[in-house]
This record gives sequence, C-alpha cells and structure tokens, in this order.
Amino acid sequence: MCGIAGLFDTRGKRDFDRELVRRMNDIQFHRGPDEGDIHFEAGVALAHRRLSIIDLSTGQQPLFNEDGSVAVVFNGEIYNYQELVPELEALGHVFHTRSDTEVIVHAWEAWGESCVQRFRGMFAFGLWDRNRQTLFLARDRLGVKPLHYALLPDGTLIFGSELKVLMQHPGLDRRIDPLAVEEYFALGYVAEPRTIFAGARKLAPAETLCVRRGEPVPAPRTYWDVRFTLDNPLSLGEASLQLTERLRESVRLRMIAEVPLGAFLSGGVDSSAVVATMAGLSSDPVNTCSIAFDDPAFNESAFAQMVADRYRTNHYVETVKSDDFDLIDTLAALYDEPYADSSAIPTYRVCQLARKKVTVALSGDGGDESFGGYRRYRMHLMEERMRGAMPHGVRRPLFGLLGRVYPKADWAPRVFRAKTTFQALARDSVQAYFHSVSILRDDMRRQLFSNSFRAELGGYNAIEVFRRHAALAETDDPLALIQYLDLKTYLVGDINTKVDRASMAHSLEVREPLMDHELVEWLATLPSSLKVKGNEGKYLFKKALEPMLPNDVLYRPKMGFAVPLARWFRGPLKARVREAVLGDTLAATGIFNRDYLQHLVDAHQSGARDYSAPLWTVLMFEAFLRQAGVQQGASASPVAAGVAA
Repeated sequence: MCGIAGLFDTRGKRDFDRELVRRMNDIQFHRGPDEGDIHFEAGVALAHRRLSIIDLSTGQQPLFNEDGSVAVVFNGEIYNYQELVPELEALGHVFHTRSDTEVIVHAWEAWGESCVQRFRGMFAFGLWDRNRQTLFLARDRLGVKPLHYALLPDGTLIFGSELKVLMQHPGLDRRIDPLAVEEYFALGYVAEPRTIFAGARKLAPAETLCVRRGEPVPAPRTYWDVRFTLDNPLSLGEASLQLTERLRESVRLRMIAEVPLGAFLSGGVDSSAVVATMAGLSSDPVNTCSIAFDDPAFNESAFAQMVADRYRTNHYVETVKSDDFDLIDTLAALYDEPYADSSAIPTYRVCQLARKKVTVALSGDGGDESFGGYRRYRMHLMEERMRGAMPHGVRRPLFGLLGRVYPKADWAPRVFRAKTTFQALARDSVQAYFHSVSILRDDMRRQLFSNSFRAELGGYNAIEVFRRHAALAETDDPLALIQYLDLKTYLVGDINTKVDRASMAHSLEVREPLMDHELVEWLATLPSSLKVKGNEGKYLFKKALEPMLPNDVLYRPKMGFAVPLARWFRGPLKARVREAVLGDTLAATGIFNRDYLQHLVDAHQSGARDYSAPLWTVLMFEAFLRQAGVQQGASASPVAAGVAA
C-alpha cells in the first residue's frame, strides 16, 4: 500500500519545480513510511511513498521496464500477478523483481489500455510511456483505492492518492464547488467524480484516463461494470457450496504478504466469515483485532470473542470510551474534504489497534452491498410492493399530500411514524431510495441553504448522482437496482473512503475479500430471492456460513459500527456544537440559512428532535473549512463546476 503523485505537461516539456514535487510526496508520508522516491524527466514528474508488503528488497518505485521507457507509480495490490508473470514472460518480457508492480509495466507494453482488464485487485496507478508520450491513469473496478487529478489552465495535469497532494500545487482552483456541497449534505460525502474543489476530480471506479502529449485531454473511459442478470439457476445448496469456494479463493489471494497479517473482527457476519475462512487456510492462528465500547448499546465485542474462541485466534481487543470525540479535527484533516460518516471514529481506532500487531488486515467491507444485508433494503422492498399496487399517477398526489400533512413523530412507536413512508410512496423507485439514504432530505436542504446559495445551485439536486447511475444499471429488479446504486455510490464514496484514509493514517494495508470483482460478478447472477428472503437479509451468505459460525453471530440483529452522537450533542459536545454551527466560519461562506442552523441546534439540544446526523454533517463541514483554509465566500458557478461528459 502506498501513496502516489505526479505532474505531466500535456502541451510541452517544461521542467517541474522539484521542491513542489517533494512537498506533494511528503504530504502523504503516512501512506508509505518505508521508502520514497521521485523520477524527473522533461515534462514529467512521478513520486511515490512505499509501504512494503511484497518483494521487500527490490519493489521500489517508480518502477521501470527493461529499457527505462515505461515507468509506473502504484498504490494497491494485483492479487493475480503470479499468474500473469509466466504469460508475460512467454511474450518476451523480462522481470527483474518479484513485485506485483512490475506486472503493470509489462502488461501495459503487451496489452495497452486494456491491461487493466487483466488485473484482479485493488489499485490506482499512474504510468508514463516515453515512447508513446502518454500518461495513463487507472483505478480499480470497485474504487477501493483512490485517485485524484486536476487539469490546470497552463496544461499541467496533476494527480495523487489524496486530495491534499493536489492542494500543494498553487495553481489548483480551490473554490468550493456548489454542486459538491449539495451532494455532501444529501449523502454525507462528495460523490465521484466531483471533489469539494471546483478544480479537482476523482477518477471514478473502473475508469482510466489516457493522455497523450500535444493532444486534448479526453474524458475518462469506463472499462468494467457489474451486470445484475439474476439468471443463475443454482439451487440454494449448490449456490452455498460455490459461494464457500469462491470466498476461500478470494481470501487466499489476499493472504499473500511478506509482513505480519491479520483481520478485523467486529462480531458481525462479514468480518466473522472472513476470519473463519482465513483460519481454514492458515496453519498458524489468525491475528484478529476488535474494538469494544464502554457503552453496551454499541458494544459487539462479545460476539467477536465467540468467533475468536471458536477459531483460537490471537485476539486483541481495546475498549474505546463512549466519549471518544477528540478526533473531529483529526478526521477533517485526514479526509481532505467534507466527510460525515461518524463511524470513521471507531474505524480510525480499530486501524490504530491493528497496526500495533500487523501491517496487513483483511476486512469484511462490501458484504452488505453484494449479499443484501442492509435493513434499508428490506424496507425498500416492502415499499416497492406497496408502490406496485397503485399507479404512480395515483400514488404521487395521494401520498404526496399525506406526506406533507402527516406530523413527523420521531418520538413515537415506529407504527405511528408514517410521514417518511408516505413521502416514499409518492416517489418513483430511485427517488424513494435516494430519499431513504439522504442525511438531510430535500426539504431540509432547501431550508439549510441560503437563498443566494440555492441560486448558485441552479436547480441542481444530488439525486442526479443516482439518476446517472440508474440509467446504466440495466435492471428493473427492485433489489438489484439499489444494490447497483450502492456499489456505485455509498460503497465508494463512504465505505471505501473511510477505510482507506483511516487505515493509511496508520500505514496499515486493508484488503477486502468480499469486494473481489469476480465474486461480485458471480453474486450479481444470482436471483434476488437468494439475497433477501422475507425479513432475512444475506440469506444465502448466512446459510452457507451455518457450518462455520454460531447462529448467535449469524442471526442476531445488525448493530452497526456507531457512536452516540445524540448524547454527545446534548452533553459533552453541547457547547462545541453550538459554537461551530452558529459561529463565524460557516456564516462567512454565505452558504447557510442561519435561522435553520439555529433550529437544528435548539431542537436537538432541547430533546424535541434527534438532529444528530444533520448536526454531525454540519460540524464536519465546519471542521473541513478550518482545516483546509478555504477562501471564505468563494465558490464556483454550477456551470464551471460541472462534470465533463
């Protein structure tokens, strides 16, 4: 695992400031503390920070082909590199290392841009081919590894693993993108391909960008997508056997390392499945790490201990105090742009613990999306059945009216909390799912933003992120559609971002067996009835795991990796929230309606409403502004900030 950075003159061969490139590389030292190097030639600079995992002695980067004409800087792992080496050697390529990185330069020589289709792994890389005068950027299929880039007005293309790398360049347009702000307050993150800054972009998952000197910079190209065909005729028993074998293969590939290796163990189904599989593949006890909470409402450590005891792992546990809120500014600096998933706090802590014991940790991330594990999936399917019973032309006015007049009753038993359901029934499927996952829903964002900022948005709504992906989903199956949407949005923008930054802050490599693209492709062929059955999510996964895990782990209610925000904001953080939300930093932006900010604080702290999630979202935006030193009141126009087709 590493950090990469680079500069490329798309128009000529200007020399780049060596001190600037060193700053770009050094700002991501945490991603690769073992080694670092920089390569300069006319119009090109490539920089790399290395966390040594495979081929410790000869895997240094930038890494070159035989004659030095092709160079690569790479972050991630190519898990099938051992299979590709003999194939490339048969084509005449000579290897000088045992590193998976060297496979990339020879695969580029052999297969060009399509080389990425041969890679099985998590990766982001920048490759320079002097003979073709070409810079090639690529990101893995599911967006496990990040890659940011910007094209400056003078024709310089800059790229880096983290946004803070690009922020070192004085030419980067750091005005706030209004459309990114709208996406953030709806989703809790800025969705690919935007960043919070008008001048920077994220390369989206399964995209490449191939830039040839002297030619216009093209739009990124997509090289892969998942197709939910749902047409695999396997029985439950056959699917269970195949799933177990596919999981074993995915885990086995991710256990290749020359450094200490272990796994996160939360006590949930996904991480427990990974640990159980690792135990079956290893002759030595597996190293496992868990976080316990001193608040029983958030503590899953007993279930993690069950799995650790069953497989006799070397289990390490640390207890996090329920008032562990000192990380707010640390997280804002870590994520570089607004990021509102409060589970980043325990994720940061479990990565901190794991790094004391191992350099590589396997996780269970990605299981909910592919296996159908989220509670919101079951709620959505229930609403879909109700929507299907009545034409949209009837539903929209009827339930739209009920949604407007029915009182919001967060305090009441769930059966009486019908306002949200009425609102959902008035919408189409994509609108309803977007509504269900939004942190601040449409009506709240309208009240949150000032009149002038809403004018800057020009009518843009973050639902367009979902619409864009839904148009490519090629399925009308209710579950498959929202799984596809989550694979494109929530998994990438929230889960993968959280884990990458939290782990890399501690120089820890995290590998995700449940995000293996071949496993994801296979699961997408299975009917939705094997994923959600009645009120049981992850139906197939749990059935396949019954011989491996206790029923108390498999069939208990999902708890999640949460922190007690509501209590914090009425107790130990009461004054801080009020100061941040109502203070000068947010006021100076001109983005917000102060009366509504006042309402959020007062209603929450009086106990009248639970606004903990919206308040955390605002709090993290304020912390971002302070950490980034963004020019106050400066934002880009919606047109200028738009995403190129």
